[in-house]
Amino acid sequence: MDGYAVRCEDLGGSPPPIMKLVGESLAGHPYEGELAISECVRIFTGAMLPTGLDCVAIQENCSVDGTEVRLLENVSCGANVRPTGHDILKGEPVVETGKVISAFDVGWLAACGITHVNVVRKTRVALFSTGDELADPGNELGRGQIYDANRYALTQLLNELPVEIVDLGILPDDPERIERAMLQAGDSCDVLLTSGGVSVGDADFVKDVIRKIGQLEIWRLNLKPGKPLAFGRIGDALFFGLPGNPVSTIVTFLLMVKPALLALSGAESHEPPSFTAILEQPIRHKPGREEYQRGRLRRIDEQTLVDVTGDQSSNRLATFSEADCLIKIPKTCGDLTVGSSVCVLPFSGLV
Repeated sequence: MDGYAVRCEDLGGSPPPIMKLVGESLAGHPYEGELAISECVRIFTGAMLPTGLDCVAIQENCSVDGTEVRLLENVSCGANVRPTGHDILKGEPVVETGKVISAFDVGWLAACGITHVNVVRKTRVALFSTGDELADPGNELGRGQIYDANRYALTQLLNELPVEIVDLGILPDDPERIERAMLQAGDSCDVLLTSGGVSVGDADFVKDVIRKIGQLEIWRLNLKPGKPLAFGRIGDALFFGLPGNPVSTIVTFLLMVKPALLALSGAESHEPPSFTAILEQPIRHKPGREEYQRGRLRRIDEQTLVDVTGDQSSNRLATFSEADCLIKIPKTCGDLTVGSSVCVLPFSGLV
């Protein structure tokens, strides 16, 4: 802090002694001389403490007359000084293995003078949407078509992870073309991520293609939304087939795919943060499947309250617009009444 660097053992008594000012220490320009008893140095924030001095009297508590500095109150040893090793000690890790490097870590590494670190290679993720009904935004819709929202939402969610995205566009409902694209992607990417084509419809070809050219290890979850999720392998590449409904796509990505991609990137596993909130609206729920509904949190009188963001149909992307959490409903629960305690997963920990 701005003030006067002094030696603790020179202080004491009442009133505090008068010190002799012999120089100054500025940030980047330290005072280099030796100091005698009762000598002090003018010092500025960020400057190096002169040799032999061990505390700083802030300028507001000092009276100065020429080279005489009177302390208006005593200071303790080490006061207003950042000691060596205050931020990190020799031998301690700067960034632990298994951590995704953040902007804060980059600043911390730079502060320690570190320019290079060993990291895990970014996972290459091939991203597809499937379905003849899909068109990219900006193009004119044909009769019976809709815009592809899933690939765009997934791209943004993937952008927040340490992965490299290979956007392979929209695959038509053609098993031969799906097979060709999957084989090519499996040769060059670590993960294949699709949306649509994994349910039980006659035009849902993706899971059958995976069975043919790879291994389908999981199909369907006891989950709402997101029941028709598929997981398998094509050669060395992992395959995640997400449901086609956009809400189901997003929920299964957050709960299933994101943790897997972080693990592939070398990150340690962490449960997403959650806490309890009080339900403001009733929720109808039939026991049997764990369910996640989109919710909106607020604080009133030191209570955390949550309500759902409208109709929870799995096609309604609009329900995410004002949502800031997922409301977790256990599979054993029936209908929930107003005032019920529910578990919520904030998007700040999921996204």
